[in-house]
Amino acid sequence: MDRLSFAKYEGAGNDFLLVEAEDEGVVSTARARELCDRHFGVGGDGVILVLPAHDPEARGRMVVINADGSRPEMCGNGLRCVALLLAERDGLGRAEYVLETDAGRRQARVERQSTGAEVTLGMGAARLSGTLDWPFEGKTLQFVSVDMGNPHAVSFVSGIDERGLDRLAPAMSGGTPGGLNVELVSAREGGGFRVLVWERGVGRTLACGTGAAAVAAAAATTGRAPFDRPMTVELPGGALELTVNERTLEVTLKGPARHVFSGQVNA
Repeated sequence: MDRLSFAKYEGAGNDFLLVEAEDEGVVSTARARELCDRHFGVGGDGVILVLPAHDPEARGRMVVINADGSRPEMCGNGLRCVALLLAERDGLGRAEYVLETDAGRRQARVERQSTGAEVTLGMGAARLSGTLDWPFEGKTLQFVSVDMGNPHAVSFVSGIDERGLDRLAPAMSGGTPGGLNVELVSAREGGGFRVLVWERGVGRTLACGTGAAAVAAAAATTGRAPFDRPMTVELPGGALELTVNERTLEVTLKGPARHVFSGQVNA
């Protein structure tokens, strides 16, 4: 029986099964769902295919399959994991790569450490498209709509916990064509922000790189944080450092990535 090799990586608690392959057909959406099952499979927030790049100037191409089999356009935590895997394959302690995603090309800078790496990503320019009001349990919540290559709704709200997010976000995503990711944000003591995140195609997760970038862009453009200076976005799985360029709204993200283990399963 054919075997499928994978490597499990995590970035701020967002965990993925990375599969190096020559083409996208090596893992079907149904097989990805089975592999991501945390009781009957390996367990993960998604499967990431690490493929040859179309552009010879790029080091590789990332295709993400969510735990439910859907395909998001971009994944910041996953891209950090891909960058680390490629640096390990290349035998480099420090590396700078151009990587292809479904949301376009992204820059990655890897600095390997004894237990993993710090990876800095150019996340692309945030695109804000106004606000969205959503009724929730007798009140109306206001969200900032931010596109980071994938759609996000960011609300600076307090008093809604994880269970509240689990009630709110599926209804919001299901009621929006194409779905969306939802971030609930509160001020962090000492500066920065604390975020709960629900990801389209996965559910509530420990971290979301594009979600953190959307929060940073929304915070800067609404005057809650300065442009062109690092801010801390703390997610349940750990903290990320983000900077938003005032002129271009380009977002830079710095955070960890780590190889957890490797294995094989039936293909």
